[in-house]
Amino acid sequence: MRFEKLEIDGLCLITPAVFTDDRGFFMETYKRSVFFDNGIKRDFVQDNLSRSKKGVLRGLHYQEGDYAQGKLVRCSKGEVFDVAVDIREGSKTFGQWYGVVLSEDNGKMFYIPEGFAHGFYTLSEEADLAYKCTSEFYAPADRGIIWNDPDINIDWPSDMPILSAKDMGHPRLN
Repeated sequence: MRFEKLEIDGLCLITPAVFTDDRGFFMETYKRSVFFDNGIKRDFVQDNLSRSKKGVLRGLHYQEGDYAQGKLVRCSKGEVFDVAVDIREGSKTFGQWYGVVLSEDNGKMFYIPEGFAHGFYTLSEEADLAYKCTSEFYAPADRGIIWNDPDINIDWPSDMPILSAKDMGHPRLN
């Protein structure tokens, strides 16, 4: 696996080695010792899978306090534009975002530590997003930021995404 530290401290793009032959392919998507050796020293305690159709935007989501979640995100089917927003108080990059295309073809994974809000937009007809979390979901700590917050100014692929009622009602970061 190749680990690429990104310009916002804590974010990491991971490209696994993919072994292909005429039968298909094999790749490791997580190996604790390799992640620890590359500075991601977190234990994952919950796995999630979401399926979304084209044009769906989910996010920006996070959990606060002791329930904050780090996430290891990958797209196992289709293609998404995946985004992390730094919401760590006192961070020199507070309010800044980073986006990356994750797809079944590129196999890349995005590590988002605690202290970031997360969201994604579905680019393909359908996409499955699988993610490992460092903390279990706890509804009372569940929070969100409105997807089109002008103070963050994310360059989403569409300005008219399909949103849940919950995601339409999130407040701005500030």
